[in-house]
Amino acid sequence: MNPDIKESISLKFVIILASFVIIVAGMRAAASLLVPFFLAVFLAVICTSPLSWLRRIGAPTPLAVILVAVCILGMGFLVSVFIGKALKDFTMSLPDYQKIFEAKAVGIMAWLESHGIDTAQFAGTDIIETGSVMKIIGGFLGGLSAILTNMFVILLTVIFILLEAAGMPQKLRSALGDTDESLSGFSRFTESVKRYLAVKTWCSLLTGVLVAVMLKALGVKQPYLWGFTAFLLNYIPNIGSAVAAVPGILMALIQFDLPHALYIAVGYAAINIGVSYFIEPRLMGIRLGLSTLVVFISLVFWAWVLGPVGMLLSIPLTMTVKIALESSPDTRWVAVLLGPAKIVGNPQPPLESGTSTANQ
Repeated sequence: MNPDIKESISLKFVIILASFVIIVAGMRAAASLLVPFFLAVFLAVICTSPLSWLRRIGAPTPLAVILVAVCILGMGFLVSVFIGKALKDFTMSLPDYQKIFEAKAVGIMAWLESHGIDTAQFAGTDIIETGSVMKIIGGFLGGLSAILTNMFVILLTVIFILLEAAGMPQKLRSALGDTDESLSGFSRFTESVKRYLAVKTWCSLLTGVLVAVMLKALGVKQPYLWGFTAFLLNYIPNIGSAVAAVPGILMALIQFDLPHALYIAVGYAAINIGVSYFIEPRLMGIRLGLSTLVVFISLVFWAWVLGPVGMLLSIPLTMTVKIALESSPDTRWVAVLLGPAKIVGNPQPPLESGTSTANQ
């Protein structure tokens, strides 16, 4: 290879890497501003489908936006009423829960020893100290309360985004020229993101409702809070559902006994398997399209950049980046590297509208 070409490629790689580092550092410094904005974009993308439906049935764009905003405000109010009180009760009771759980853990150790299982290896370790686990749960729920306090700002941003989205195609035609071909890639990208987020939201909502109903029927405290947690964490594939089950199982163990906690664990597993492996693939038409390693790295990366809320936005943001990369032949190879091994050799966008590979 020509030395000049090698030098040009190396210089281009260094520039791209330096730009990436600068962008990430800027995002981390501006996380307090970016998190509400990303949440607003996330909600706006989900709301474009009902907005388009209202416009198709003849509602003027301002009226349609107002109706969608009222629905968001109503849901936010309901979440604040049910989840806010449960979150406050949980925070106030957290020290008591820690003491009860540690006593239960000591009882479990004694039961294991009575059945001939040596627990000496656990002595002096933190295996029965739940302070760290409960603090992690409390910190995550504290991040959720921060979302609720910023709800008004997020709602205003959603309204402005929806108003701008209505006239965006005309603006793009004016900027790029009056050709449908120039907008085809952008249209495929937006439709794919909307489809993914809409299906994921419905499946997450179903998961949260089923978890709340199960915990309520079994008498577990704060069932709506744990259902809401399951709804949010379901956006994180593979590990999100497992993490969401931890507080519900711990609460069952605190309130009742180990067999009751095992019943709750089985219930969580049945709900997550049913939604994630049967309902969601049929609605979405495909599996996630991200490798397990990429899912884990994106979770750690976005949590580091944006904080606890970054965990919720990690997969939607990564999927958005992947879909954007797939829309261009020059960057499609990066999207292939982000995907699972089975998609190698089939570089077609996995979330293309009208595509169905559910039977694969």
